[in-house]
Amino acid sequence: MSVHPIEYRYFTPEMKQVFTEENKLQKWLDVEAALARAHAALGDIPKEAAEEISKKASLKYVKLERVKELEEEIHHDVMAMVQALSEVCEGDAGKYVHLGATSYDIVDTAWALMLRDAIEIISSKLVSIKNVLLELASKHKETICIGRTHGQHAVPFTYGMKFAIWASEINRHLERIGEGKKRILVGKMSGAVGTMASFGKKGFDIQKTVMQELQIREAEITNQIVQRDAYAEIIFLNALIAATLTKIAKEIRNLQRTEIGEIFEPFTKRQVGSSTMAQKRNPHRSERVCGISRVIMAYTIPTLENAALIEHERDLTNSSNERIIFPESFILLDYILAEMISILKGLEFNYQNIQKNLELEGGLYMSENIMLKLVEKGLGRQEAHETLRQLAIKCRQENIPLKKAILEHPKLRTIVKEKELDNWLDPKQYIGTAVEQVEKLVNKLKN
Repeated sequence: MSVHPIEYRYFTPEMKQVFTEENKLQKWLDVEAALARAHAALGDIPKEAAEEISKKASLKYVKLERVKELEEEIHHDVMAMVQALSEVCEGDAGKYVHLGATSYDIVDTAWALMLRDAIEIISSKLVSIKNVLLELASKHKETICIGRTHGQHAVPFTYGMKFAIWASEINRHLERIGEGKKRILVGKMSGAVGTMASFGKKGFDIQKTVMQELQIREAEITNQIVQRDAYAEIIFLNALIAATLTKIAKEIRNLQRTEIGEIFEPFTKRQVGSSTMAQKRNPHRSERVCGISRVIMAYTIPTLENAALIEHERDLTNSSNERIIFPESFILLDYILAEMISILKGLEFNYQNIQKNLELEGGLYMSENIMLKLVEKGLGRQEAHETLRQLAIKCRQENIPLKKAILEHPKLRTIVKEKELDNWLDPKQYIGTAVEQVEKLVNKLKN
């Protein structure tokens, strides 16, 4: 029976597979097999024993049910795996399983293998979402909308820039992941407190050989565990990605408000918005992204505590919460990335409302442009600013457009012609380098 929503609701099959009990057990077995082969290569154990251990280090032979049965008896999951592997090995090969290793040589190295797979899935989706955003940026590089600051109308903006800014941020996450892998995806084979004493004088060679075979980096130096700043980094990266997705989702939610109505997340023909209000078209998918992101971002706290509060050469306080944090952080993040890709691909635009909102305040959003044009006409910058500030108040009080207020102003009407004022009030004349910035970014990130 399923209990947790990541089991039946908020997941993708691809990421869920990474964190199954079966896959974790297989990764543990992979590390044990690599350790046995390293010992054999260095002459510590018979080659035939390493071959037997490698053959049996598979779910075909080591059953999850047997490992759980042993753990129930001995209360140690790694040792249960070691015993289960040892008992299926023929001859005396079983006695060489786990030779010289401590539990977290296996656990942390296996985490690196699992996190490597998880990070690749996340990276792939980040590339997809970046490409969708770049397509939207190109398509809408000249779609002018009202720019908003502090929730108020500011100056003309473009949807192309909005999407390009998000694409740039997603690209930075990809860069961070690429830079962080060398610190995050590391394994160890250094024994009980990191001294490698259990491997004699071959400790460096054992660790190097195991990690080369598993194709991950060696941890630079450890005690019993890989230091948790490495794992804090990836959980923080997940949180940063979730924060970006929240920003995008929240913008979609706000722009879908009834009073704004410029863009809308996809809504299927038979979709229901409310059980009682039949007219509702709620941005529930964007809301879901925001809600799940809060959980992902919250995992930074226990991860920081793992990095800070483990005592001496290690304790077990990290173990229990990491069994929760790693799967949930990645499974939930992968799910909302998939959601956001789908939302953005199906995004709907109401161009009539975009234009209506531009005209909502009768041209007041062009005040900055007009101020600068008045300076060109000889007015001082401060005088022009104050004059337009007072005219804005007048426009709102009397519900008149800015053009009318300017043409009725005793001083401004003597220096401004109606035809040139119409040009000053045209938003297409005041989007600066918006189109060029989008084109520049798209060319950079696509190439």
